[in-house]
Amino acid sequence: MATAKKEDTLGENIKTIVYALLIAGVVRTLFFQPFWIPSGSMKNTLLIGDFMFVNKMAYGYSRHSCPWSICPISGRIFGEEPERGDIIVFKHPVTNVDFIKRLVGLPGDRVQMREGILYINDVAAPQEDQGVFVEAMAQQGPMRHTPRCSNRVVGEGADCEKQLAIETLPGGVEHAVLNIGDSFADNTPAYTVPDGKYFFVGDNRDNSGDSRIPVSANGVGFVPFENLIGRADRVIFSSAGARIMYFWTWRKDRFFKALK
Repeated sequence: MATAKKEDTLGENIKTIVYALLIAGVVRTLFFQPFWIPSGSMKNTLLIGDFMFVNKMAYGYSRHSCPWSICPISGRIFGEEPERGDIIVFKHPVTNVDFIKRLVGLPGDRVQMREGILYINDVAAPQEDQGVFVEAMAQQGPMRHTPRCSNRVVGEGADCEKQLAIETLPGGVEHAVLNIGDSFADNTPAYTVPDGKYFFVGDNRDNSGDSRIPVSANGVGFVPFENLIGRADRVIFSSAGARIMYFWTWRKDRFFKALK
């Protein structure tokens, strides 16, 4: 009798685990996908170590909605067009790696960078100077990246500065952008966004591989609609440390922080 009870208990435990995994898989596929920020390309909107759940219902579903892009979907179903200014997780068109950037160019738009200023349909997106963004020169996140600074080489623990501005996109979306210095991506050709594709740029303009660089291992180019995974709306948790259990590195002021 004892052996039978143990077998029944083991069987129930296995069922519970299987059901939990199935529910988690459905939630991750249809509703929300967890996402950690691994790099500084979206500072200061997103910091290395920010954690969020990406809203996968925002733009409908494609084959990339499933882990490893295995959904048996051709094109996109229940699709909703993204809006300019959305912060979006998408699959890189070549490497299939998850990226997160800000959408600035819609199909048919003419997008160009001139001397570090974003132009959309030949109209500058105005920037209002906000002084400097300051962070410590220190290793950040599990990959131990160190930030780039506009005040050149600084020692460990010293202030690392970047120029901070508020940019206003057509339609009125306002968001922070950073400038480190002159960069090859400060001046680009004029790109006309094809139908069914989108143009993305990182908020940390001089530290972002994005649509300003033609599609390659280093550049994103135009991103097809089916590659969009979901919209990032809010930071849930944030840690500056190499391990999540290092509670002294938690950024409590970023818990449940809304994004814009």
